Amino acid sequence: MKILLHARPSAGFRAQVDGVFGDGIAIVDEADDAGFRREMADTEALLHVLTPVRPDHIAGAPRLKLIQKLGVGVNTIALDAARDAGVAVCNMPGVNAQAVAEMALALLFSVLRRTPYFDAITREGKGWEADSAVLDGVGEVAGRAVGLVGFGSTAARLARALEALGARVVYTARSAKADVPYTYLPLADLLAESDVVSLHAPLTEETQGMIGRAAIAAMKPGAILVNTARGELVDEAALADALRSGHLRGAGLDVFAAEPAGADNPLFGLPQVVVSPHIAWLTPETLGRCLVIAKENVRRLAAGEPLLNRVV
Repeated sequence: MKILLHARPSAGFRAQVDGVFGDGIAIVDEADDAGFRREMADTEALLHVLTPVRPDHIAGAPRLKLIQKLGVGVNTIALDAARDAGVAVCNMPGVNAQAVAEMALALLFSVLRRTPYFDAITREGKGWEADSAVLDGVGEVAGRAVGLVGFGSTAARLARALEALGARVVYTARSAKADVPYTYLPLADLLAESDVVSLHAPLTEETQGMIGRAAIAAMKPGAILVNTARGELVDEAALADALRSGHLRGAGLDVFAAEPAGADNPLFGLPQVVVSPHIAWLTPETLGRCLVIAKENVRRLAAGEPLLNRVV
């Protein structure tokens, strides 16, 4: 069975892949669309990371039987085309929850304490010449209300850490959860009450653009937005306007509406914004868990057994 990994693996990532799959896997760079098409022609199992799998990719892969997402979100896979072609799509719920929760917390701290600003001036030997307005604008997470939009595995882990640090956690989801020891609020109430809003919802027709101009205007003045979910949840132009005006204190963003994000993104010129390139999930520990699950699903595919976490 030909297995194809569509990614740009680091040396460590490649070593982990080899450690799990041995030599029995092909790898094509995410930026090489022509190479991807060639390799897909005889691929039976695709290990997918982020670069979209389009209907034409699936149409050009007559032997394809499985698209295995290394992670959770499947919005970058043409699900209808896969279904029509009889290709199974599987994901890995919860596999990256620890890594993403930790990154959300890291982004929050970086915004609250303006870490990039202080890092830069300290390296210049000007650490004690900090702008007094920046110094006056830092703060602690303790005592703040943190609103979690969506409450899956990542949000649940993040909530426990925030609570331990002294934050008051509230959340919103499709409905209140009986086993969650935090206050459920409708989205509008959560936005108005939270000092920090952290997004953990999947990208769907319902959630796309949910943090738009009206929602941002309804957020508490001086609030912070953290997004480690999907960039399309947020109206980036409206967010940039709210940050420039001072309505929002800052933002910590790992995801963007267009990825890879270009240098012309309006948020990148704002000093109160901390960014990373959709790597919240990317740790050796998460990759190790992903590859073990992927290998098991490849085994199941070959044996004709039911697949784990099948979406399509």
